[in-house]
Amino acid sequence: MLNANDYIPHKDVLFITLDSLRYDVAMQALEAGRTPNLARVIPNGTWELRHSPATFTFAAHQAFFAGFLPTPAFPGRHSRLFAAKFEGSKTTSEKSFVYAESNWIKALENLGYFTFCIGGVGFFRDTGGLGSVLPNYFEHVAYSTALGVQSRSSTLNQVTQALRYLRELTDTDRVCMFINVSATHSPTRIFVQGATKDSLETQAAALEHVDRHLGKLFEVFAARGGALCIICADHGEAFGEDGFYGHRLAHETVWNVPYAEFFLEEEP
Repeated sequence: MLNANDYIPHKDVLFITLDSLRYDVAMQALEAGRTPNLARVIPNGTWELRHSPATFTFAAHQAFFAGFLPTPAFPGRHSRLFAAKFEGSKTTSEKSFVYAESNWIKALENLGYFTFCIGGVGFFRDTGGLGSVLPNYFEHVAYSTALGVQSRSSTLNQVTQALRYLRELTDTDRVCMFINVSATHSPTRIFVQGATKDSLETQAAALEHVDRHLGKLFEVFAARGGALCIICADHGEAFGEDGFYGHRLAHETVWNVPYAEFFLEEEP
């Protein structure tokens, strides 16, 4: 585990959730060489297996922003990267960024960070009601159908928006950027010609598409002086295992997620 205090408040923070991405799909795509940009930046070139705190997007992100990121999938008391200050916490350590606010996004804003949310699935629509709850954590929010699940260009559009935000800032401005990548969420069949239903293969194809566009984003953050980076799924997806389909259900295909935390820096 990284020490968050080595990077906050003098380095950017980049948090990317690959919505609905299964751990096994992420690993198979990695081992097949289909995600070279992710392979280049995640520690040891492999995903860590973790358990999500929730089985669907809204609940998982509420937990994430409160400091409860996916938990290592082995027994023990695991220190948290971000931890709200509260009495009796047993998972707060000297490596945790500890804050008094209700979420670490607001805590970073209070330290002078510019905070950005680039939406993906419907819980980030920022159009009132439930869709505005999570985006309201951030100062700046981008959402459109071009960033959503029905667009085959969603990741390109999300990265383009992220770079547009970054161009408006100086290299000394500190940034907290969150992107909810929608491409790996159903309907992933739009990424495979002729596919009529979502499957392991269509989600892998969606992830390959995502990887193709993340490289430029990593390059720009590295050139800004580096960033504390967290990349993970919020939950997985069942494709018929034990009769289950989708998510918001307690099955290992849903609670097992790929995870990586690292400092993103320029290559020598």
